[in-house]
Formats: sequence, structure tokens, C-alpha cells
Amino acid sequence: MQIDDRVLVQRAQQGNTQAIGALYDRHHHHIFRFVWSRTNNQALAEDLTGEVFTRMVTHLPQYQTRGVPFRAWLYRIARNLIVDHQRQHNQHTIVDIEQAANLSVDEDDPMALTETALTRETLQHALGKLDPVQREVIELRFLLGLSLQEVAQTLDKTVSAVKSLQHRGLKSLRRTLATLEIRS
Repeated sequence: MQIDDRVLVQRAQQGNTQAIGALYDRHHHHIFRFVWSRTNNQALAEDLTGEVFTRMVTHLPQYQTRGVPFRAWLYRIARNLIVDHQRQHNQHTIVDIEQAANLSVDEDDPMALTETALTRETLQHALGKLDPVQREVIELRFLLGLSLQEVAQTLDKTVSAVKSLQHRGLKSLRRTLATLEIRS
């Protein structure tokens, strides 16, 4: 039976290092994937992910649940670190769908490899045409699997604002994909 994040957080706040380790083990891969998808640089993603968990430990005593999942708090820390890094280095990175989604394909099937590569390329291009905030909502919801509430907490928006951004983003994505399909 897996212990709930709330219980682990309470134990970690009481100084239980095993609970801190369990939180790290549970969320490290997802946070790393998120950071890597935003930076497209493995070494930088590893550094920033490490910083996310350093800040988690530092700020854990002040953390309060408030009905929002713990991982949304971690995503917000990660997002803020990424934004700070991009501001300092004046860079913005487009998500590499292949790395972010970590999709697997049968490497013995050249047709499947080609089709998957074309699909990723088309999706990457279509996502690049979205408004940046809509794109971020789509990525968090569908590539990383966050709930509406977790996305809202991560982006510091209301759930209804996230729903609206998601709706408009998906509508724009459909239009762009249809346009790209007509051209091919």
C-alpha cells in the first residue's frame, strides 16, 4: 500500500528523512521530465531538478496543504526556477515532444518509426503556434497528466481560467492540425 503524499509531507515536516526520500522518489522522475521538456538540456534539467528538491526540503516546514496536491507545489517550484533561468539567460526553449512524452516505438518497425516521427514533428509544430500560456496548459494537462487543479496551482490561476485556456488551446491546436493536414 502506497502512503498518501499528505502523510509523507507531515512525516517529513516532523524531520523524518525516510519520508523526504519517499517524496523525492515519488516525484523526481515527473519533475525531471517537466524541466527537461522546458529546457531541452539534460544537464540543466538535472541541475534544476536538484534545486527543486533542495527548495522542497528548505521550504517544507512552511508548506501547507490547502486542498491542493503536493506535486502541484513541486511543479510550481520547478516552473519558477525555469522562468528565472530563462530570464537570466534570455532564452526560451520549445518542448521536444519525443523527450517530454518519452514515447516508445517498436524500433524494428521502420514504418512505425517514420509515422511516429512525423506525428511528433507535426504536433511539435502545432504546439509552437499556440499562445504560450495555452501551450503550457496543454503540456501540463496532456503530456504530464496533471489535473485541472494541479495546473491551476502550478500556474497560479483559477481552475476556471485553466479550463478556458485548455478549451481555447485545444480549439487552436485542432485548427492548426487541420491546416497542416490540408497542406500535406
